[in-house]
Amino acid sequence: MKLLVIEDDKYLSDSICETVKDMFQPEQAFDGEEGLFLAEQNIFDVIILDIMLPSMNGYEVLQNLRKQNITTPVIMLTAKDGIDDKIQGFKVGADDYLVKPFHREELLLRLEAMVRRAGGLLKENMITFKELKLNIKNKTAEIHGETLKLNGKQFDLLEYLINNKNAILTKEQIFDRIWGFESDTSTTVVEVYASNLRKNLKKYGYDQYIKTFRGLGYMLTDNGEGHV
Repeated sequence: MKLLVIEDDKYLSDSICETVKDMFQPEQAFDGEEGLFLAEQNIFDVIILDIMLPSMNGYEVLQNLRKQNITTPVIMLTAKDGIDDKIQGFKVGADDYLVKPFHREELLLRLEAMVRRAGGLLKENMITFKELKLNIKNKTAEIHGETLKLNGKQFDLLEYLINNKNAILTKEQIFDRIWGFESDTSTTVVEVYASNLRKNLKKYGYDQYIKTFRGLGYMLTDNGEGHV
């Protein structure tokens, strides 16, 4: 899973990233405009958002995201503990609120609870699609009890598709999510991995559930319809 930390205090941001590294792949932004740009890609499972930020404050960042119907869960992070600040945060679309300073354990518990509510972590770190089961913790997959051999990026692609079932994921979203903004390769790699994933699923008839939208991206659908 991917976590975006929008916090201008580099020491605190690095500390948060170190704290969550076993649960998330974290990315950092150090001002509001950069944070908004990254968050608009809509490839993150959770966002930790400070309120007092350079260039654009946290309320403005969150307000912009919600206006675009980006529903990524957000924990607002601030040194302020007044009730008015909390009310304003919830009004613009915050999902939770954490006051600095905070304990490492509290942050982890809040993140775990938030991801469970969003459906990203299920019991025993398993996600399923029909008879297909993915173990997120050890990155193994099986269909009808038979192990499915997937390399790391194929597993990540399948996980991303399942977690966004019946929603179109653009090639750019998939690329940014799995390969990262700073990757030296191009979005054409997405087509290669999607093709190879289909080949691995074909034996079980599950390739039909990955729908291709030509020139746009892919969607995992409950009914096999192939290409559009």
